[in-house]
Amino acid sequence: MTLDVAWAVEWTRRTAEQVLARRVELNELDRQIGDGDHGENMARGFTAVLAKLDARTEPPGDIGEVLKLIATTLMSTVGGAAGPLYGTAYLRAAKVTGIPELDPPAVVAMLEAALEGIVARGKATTGEKTMVDAWTPAVAAAVARTDAGAAPVDVLVAAAEAAEAGAVATIPLIATKGRASYLGERSAGHQDPGATSTAIVLRAAVEAANGVAPEMTAAQGA
Repeated sequence: MTLDVAWAVEWTRRTAEQVLARRVELNELDRQIGDGDHGENMARGFTAVLAKLDARTEPPGDIGEVLKLIATTLMSTVGGAAGPLYGTAYLRAAKVTGIPELDPPAVVAMLEAALEGIVARGKATTGEKTMVDAWTPAVAAAVARTDAGAAPVDVLVAAAEAAEAGAVATIPLIATKGRASYLGERSAGHQDPGATSTAIVLRAAVEAANGVAPEMTAAQGA
């Protein structure tokens, strides 16, 4: 359950797996209040990420290297708002994770950096029915668990659970940012797709921590 480079690689793979598995769901959520292509965009982006990861001849040197690969790939392959937003999130997170392993404060720093990147890029705040409504409680939960002395994986679990609750909490909100804001009050009653994909990404981080094989780092360079 060490949050190291092998975990970061496995997190990437599990994110891609879950995004592909839930592509139709994400598209449907986006169809209700947006362009209807969030699932397709995320699936295309993470498929490209996996291709670049598999093309490497050497394993990543640190966690930040993995996150930077995700960031640059999503920025170049994902359309709509998701590419720039997620790309910036991963890029900011990469800058604070140039280390071989995350302790609880480093998990918090990674999540805080990602949220800061999203806010800076999207100019959104909580309550506007965006992915910020999932990332913000995730960061708060991670901080609280870290302050309570929790282990790194437990900090991730708290963040994932808070993101999932945050995504559900977007259902009654009226969107005031992005394409969904054009619907006004009609946007209420629908779960935000970006908040939902955020929950998927963070849950994948937990699944990777609980299931990563110890030989993953060596195997990745094969």
